[in-house]
Amino acid sequence: MQLNEVTFTEARPVDGYGPGFFRVGGEVRHGALLITATGLNTWGGYGDETSLLALAGKVDVVFIGTGAEIAHIPAELRNSLEGAGLGVEVMNSPAACRTYNVLLSEGRRVALAVLPV
Repeated sequence: MQLNEVTFTEARPVDGYGPGFFRVGGEVRHGALLITATGLNTWGGYGDETSLLALAGKVDVVFIGTGAEIAHIPAELRNSLEGAGLGVEVMNSPAACRTYNVLLSEGRRVALAVLPV
């Protein structure tokens, strides 16, 4: 098997996570985060629809990490995001981080809205 090192240009992958924090591009941040290839911001959780809608046209899919366990997001949030043309994939936060990193390394237009474990 041949292994290739992934080089992220300006994008910052999720390097790790733990109780209440994420390490993104070597920087430790606490609380819920919204991460894109061009930025890292705090996220207000499911009630912060505005931050996610601002991604319309800039990303194709938003991975929503629901914490340690997978959970449904509010139907209104899903409908609003999908209505704006955003793909929505919901999974637990560890899986969302891994999936985000893989697609980010492929140069895909993705975002990660993630609640801490």
